[in-house]
Amino acid sequence: MTLRALLDSGIPLVAVSFADDDVDRAAEEARSAGVDVAELRIDRFSRTDVGHVREQVRAFGGLPVLATVRSAFEGGGWKGSEAERLEVFRAVAPLVDAVDVELSSRELLADVITAARAHDTLVIVSYHNFDRTPGQDELTAIVRDAKAAGADVVKISTMATSSADVKVLASLLVNADDDTELIVIAMGAIGTASRIFFPALGSKVTYTFIGHQPTSGQLGFAETFRLMRRFYPEYDRRKTAVDA
Repeated sequence: MTLRALLDSGIPLVAVSFADDDVDRAAEEARSAGVDVAELRIDRFSRTDVGHVREQVRAFGGLPVLATVRSAFEGGGWKGSEAERLEVFRAVAPLVDAVDVELSSRELLADVITAARAHDTLVIVSYHNFDRTPGQDELTAIVRDAKAAGADVVKISTMATSSADVKVLASLLVNADDDTELIVIAMGAIGTASRIFFPALGSKVTYTFIGHQPTSGQLGFAETFRLMRRFYPEYDRRKTAVDA
C-alpha cells in the first residue's frame, strides 16, 4: 500500500530512519519487523551521488519510502551545496512516496515541491527546533506558511523542556483545521510520551529507530510497535491483517 493510501486511512504510522550502512540487511529487517514507513536519511549517507542514492532507495522496494535530505541548519548532516541537495531531491522524487524538506530551506523549497508534484509524490514541509518549543501563535503561523508553500503534510518537531511545552504541541493538534495534515513531535525526555499519544490527537506518523538512537526522547522500534498495537486497536488490526 502506498504512503498516500496509508495516510488517507486515518490509522497512525510508524516510521524508522535509515542511513546507507548495510542497506540490504536494513531493508529486509524493516520488512520483516513490520515497519510502516522507511525514512531514508540521505543527509547521513556515506555517499550522496545520485547513482548511489538511487541504489539505496531501490533496496527498500515494497515499503513506503520517505526521502529526507536534512539541512545542517535544522540538525541534519548535509554538507553539500543547496544546488547539490536539490539535485538529490529531483533524482529521488520519482522513486519515493514522499519527500521531507524544511520550511527554512527557502532557496530550494519551491523547486523541491515542483519536482515532487511532477511525480505525484507527497511533500512533508518540516520545522525543527532543538532548543525550545515556540508559543502557540508562532507554531500556528509556521503551519500556515508551510501549507501556503504547498505542503501535503506539515511536520513540527520541537524540544520540550516542560510539560507546558507538550501541552502547547498537543493544542496545535487539537485545534488544527480539518484539512490540515500534521506530524507533531515533542523531543526530549519530557516529550517521550508524545511519540505514542500524539497520534491519538491526529499526528499522522511517529518516528522511531532500530539500533542507534538518533533523536532525544525516541523509543526503540520494538517498544514503539508494541505500544502502538496496545493503544490503537485499528493499528493492531491492520498489522494483524498484514501478518495473516
